[in-house]
Amino acid sequence: MLCSETALDGVLLLTPQVFGDHRGWFYESYSRRTLAALGINAEFVQDNRSFSARKGTLRGLHCQKDPMAQAKLVTCTRGRIRDVAVDLRAGSPTYLQWIAVELSAENKQQLFLPRGCLHGFVALTDDVELLYKADNFYSPADDRSIRWNDPAIGVDWGVEDPILSQKDQTAPLLADSDVRFQY
Repeated sequence: MLCSETALDGVLLLTPQVFGDHRGWFYESYSRRTLAALGINAEFVQDNRSFSARKGTLRGLHCQKDPMAQAKLVTCTRGRIRDVAVDLRAGSPTYLQWIAVELSAENKQQLFLPRGCLHGFVALTDDVELLYKADNFYSPADDRSIRWNDPAIGVDWGVEDPILSQKDQTAPLLADSDVRFQY
């Protein structure tokens, strides 16, 4: 597996080695041993799947606050997405910075986000499916959202009129939230 650093400290882009022939392809999508060799020591305890029917669907920006924060390993298994990570770890050299990468079923890349990052994505095609691993269990009491278009963060989603859930439409600005992480 090839591991590439991104502009955000600790956020990594993983590219698997794909073996293909006339029948199709095979690749290892998760190996605790391989990730540990890359410096990723998250112990994943939960898998989540997400389906977005329409291009332009935006989900984010989401996290869980401490002590239930989650590291995530995100994979797009159908379609294409613009996947976004925002560093919210006070004291981090990349605090309040964000990155966006294209994940797709075709490129088979994965994005690793350490605890303390917001996550979101926008569907670039219809019929998008995501699988992501989390290293902490879902906790409704600690689930948080930050406004997708918060000017203090300034994410360029590449869409003008996204399809949003009620939760994401009414999410607070970062300045009005109780989300706080330390590096």
